[in-house]
Amino acid sequence: MPSPADNTSRQRDETPAERYDRNWIEVLQELRVLQTGTQILTGFLLALAFQPAFADLTDGQRVFYLVLIVLSGVSAVIALAPVALHRIVFREGMKGDIVAYGHAALMIALVIVSALLIGVVGFVFDVVVDDRAAWTAAVLLALAVAVLWVVIPLVMRARRKGAGS
Repeated sequence: MPSPADNTSRQRDETPAERYDRNWIEVLQELRVLQTGTQILTGFLLALAFQPAFADLTDGQRVFYLVLIVLSGVSAVIALAPVALHRIVFREGMKGDIVAYGHAALMIALVIVSALLIGVVGFVFDVVVDDRAAWTAAVLLALAVAVLWVVIPLVMRARRKGAGS
């Protein structure tokens, strides 16, 4: 069932089923982008443990590394959850529910991936430079994520709603 905020039915000549199909395709595209980035980060993190310099990490750095590994795994599981749901309820007439679930999972995965990205940058700066540089880099990246992923989209949405569209 379309939400009141979904005014695409007025802009497109499509049935609810066609809209759900289109929305599911869009969710899948976003999942692909998210998964590719997460897989690259996960590969980078997993390779670190097998580097000779890994033995030089402090206990705190090792704990932080393990937190990043967990975030990476959790983000992958959440981002893949809509695909698993789709497989299990395939042909059950639940496309609207799948799309809504996919949207929620992607939003949660984006939050986790943002924490992962910020953490990885902070971790690298901590290992390569020092903890002050790590905090500086992490805070700057967090600000960039907040502006580019939250503030600008919300401003754009508010402008569109303000324009009466």
